[in-house]
Amino acid sequence: MKAGVPPPLPVASPAAALSVPRDRALPRRGWARPSPRWAWLVVPWSAVGLAASAGWLAPYVWQWLTAAIALILIVDLVRLLRAPTPTVERRMHDTWAIGVERPVTLIFETAARRQRLDAFDLHPGGWALRNLPRRLDLRRGERASFEYELRANTRGDFQFDGVQVRLHSPWGLWWQSRVSGDLQRVRVFPNFAPLAKFAMFSAEQASRLVGAHVKRRRGEGTDFHQMREYRVGDSLRQIDWKATARARRLISREYQDERNQQLVLMLDTGRRLMARDGEHSHFDHVLDAALVVAYLALRQGDGVGLLASGGESRWVPPQRGVGAIDNLLRASYALQPQPIATDFLAAATELSLRQRRRSLVMLVTNLRDEDMDDLLAAVRMLRGRHLVCVASLREGSLDQALSEDVEDLSGAIRAGATAQYLELRVAAHEALRNHGVMVLDVSCDQLAASLVEKYLAVKRDGLL
Repeated sequence: MKAGVPPPLPVASPAAALSVPRDRALPRRGWARPSPRWAWLVVPWSAVGLAASAGWLAPYVWQWLTAAIALILIVDLVRLLRAPTPTVERRMHDTWAIGVERPVTLIFETAARRQRLDAFDLHPGGWALRNLPRRLDLRRGERASFEYELRANTRGDFQFDGVQVRLHSPWGLWWQSRVSGDLQRVRVFPNFAPLAKFAMFSAEQASRLVGAHVKRRRGEGTDFHQMREYRVGDSLRQIDWKATARARRLISREYQDERNQQLVLMLDTGRRLMARDGEHSHFDHVLDAALVVAYLALRQGDGVGLLASGGESRWVPPQRGVGAIDNLLRASYALQPQPIATDFLAAATELSLRQRRRSLVMLVTNLRDEDMDDLLAAVRMLRGRHLVCVASLREGSLDQALSEDVEDLSGAIRAGATAQYLELRVAAHEALRNHGVMVLDVSCDQLAASLVEKYLAVKRDGLL
């Protein structure tokens, strides 16, 4: 029998669905328990017992009824315990995107003549779901299936621990919990749907999609791009006199920003990035923004590398080509911030040893004034070879605290403390700027656009 299946949700990635189990789950059985239908037997049994005790019925009537009910319960229990566990097949994708709802299909089959069960998939804890649990009536030789929707809210490696089924006895007097199906492992990546969308647009158009304000100035850059007719405003140095003589009209050379430069994304995985804005942590927003700017830089012909330090560490050397985004995804999808203070000087030392070629280094963190001594030392080390940009995330709760009306003493204290904290934060940013470092003070929703805008400005101005 086919259970009702809701319409499928759009899939964010064309990854193939899994039909082959990864690991075999050991069947597990719980204790058999009485169902609410016991009341159907207990109530008449009690009524007959009361009648027998009052002398309205002969005692042997109640005794025979007791024996009959006990026999019914035992027979029904034995049939439940001897019933085979249904086989379950789970079909889903092995790669997921965080925050994207995706369908999971469960297919059931039984060797019993008839079984009624309640099914619940043992998905990773904390994930949001719809249309679960479900009840099914199975018949031998028929396959029943249903689909439910699941949304991952954390990146990393996860496991589905089989499917829990609650089997009902043939007469409905008992039920027993069992686990069937296969263990399956999945990987949850950052939401790569925006990257797939960017593939349909040019790098300049994709930059505007993330909110970056692109300023394009013709004739600048160091790499030759194309020949075109002379336009008012072109400098005489742009005129190609040989092409002009052949075409008998003024022809100008147009240049584009230099290609084959390198960008290194330096991500803080320490305690500063554990703060949350909405459902996701700051590091989730940082990783999404880093992948966006990396993809656009690869589209521009530059090499992109990644260094994560603080908690978990990763190093991906700069690579060119749009396909390098897959390497960045595989290396970073399971990164999680840890409650550890980030050693910026140690991170800068590691980057200086690993990355010898001059690059644009974008360090993304949540800067506090107490971090300044360590960060200034790290920046001075990096600026000896690289161009450094520090993106400092700002919690949305700070802006919200300042915008709220002050109605009592606690509100005034909170507003004053917030203003003082922001003042110290601005002073830390100014100290970095005084050392020749580009600084971005942005909220999570502004981060991707700000990084892309700064990267394109560096390219346009030829700072590398």
